[in-house]
Amino acid sequence: MAGRFAPRAARTSVRGGGPGLPAAGIPRQATAPARVRRWTPEGPLDLGLVLGPLRRGPADPTFRATADGSVWRATRTPVGPGTLRVRAYGGEVLGEAWGPGAEWLLDGLPELLGAADDPDAFVPRHRVVALARHRRPGLRLTRTGLVLESLIPSVLEQKVTTDEAYRAWRLLVRRFGEPAPGPAGHGERPMWVMPAPRTWALIPSWEWHRAGVDDKRASTVLRAVRVAARLEQSVGMPAAEARARLEVVPGVGPWTSAEVVQRSHGAADAVTVGDLHLPRIVGFALADDRDADDSVMLRLLEPYAGQRHRAARLILLSGVAPARRVPKMPRVDIGLL
Repeated sequence: MAGRFAPRAARTSVRGGGPGLPAAGIPRQATAPARVRRWTPEGPLDLGLVLGPLRRGPADPTFRATADGSVWRATRTPVGPGTLRVRAYGGEVLGEAWGPGAEWLLDGLPELLGAADDPDAFVPRHRVVALARHRRPGLRLTRTGLVLESLIPSVLEQKVTTDEAYRAWRLLVRRFGEPAPGPAGHGERPMWVMPAPRTWALIPSWEWHRAGVDDKRASTVLRAVRVAARLEQSVGMPAAEARARLEVVPGVGPWTSAEVVQRSHGAADAVTVGDLHLPRIVGFALADDRDADDSVMLRLLEPYAGQRHRAARLILLSGVAPARRVPKMPRVDIGLL
């Protein structure tokens, strides 16, 4: 899955910081945030583990984790662009938001941080999984309530290396998006909100080429944004029905739809199939099988039915993985062709 399953604790783990600490890389706000919300989660909560899957690489212009323990997120909500800052301290979560989408973001803050998730429904059945769960008690599955923001970068990650996909997302968002509302949209490294569906549809072919996106992936994005409203409506559906609607779009298959509903719906059972590395990692961790394929992976995850995505995440967070025995996917920059 374009490398995102590999544990990147240094990039996504966030410690809670006090409310008065500075946010590195983001200027101090000149005015108060549009809205503020305090929320107390039930049980431990690790902001980095919960929100880390929304980050598309260390230089993602829509996501930032700062030295004071804050996580910043710039996104396009159904009511307009918005910036959300989340920080945890003293067992409480503080959310601050700016822009037209501020109220929408804060209304959805609990679900974004896993309030709709039920980690107690998960029963470890393997030592590797049990140990990973014990070491990561703050893991919750996020639910963003947004489809397109996960669909487009997932399409960009199809059949390419992690670096290629992250570069394409970064270049296109910065080139055609808009500055994030509030203080995050200013300074030396401003954050950006991804383009609106109509803007994606108007990106010239040569700009896709410059970003290293081939015609097949670009065409899939264009087909998706033309039916963006219908795709966003799938948030109100069960994950299986949402995946079926997504896969109606040519170019969106089981791999991509799983990647989307894992984030948009917090789908605990949406295991990713068709990935280059995940079956081998799961097979090695659960059965010492370095050559496992999707069928073997699904068989090994059967005891976790209903929670297979959570089981896969815990396996990846465990760090147990076979040594690489296959060559890396070659990187081809079509922008140089």
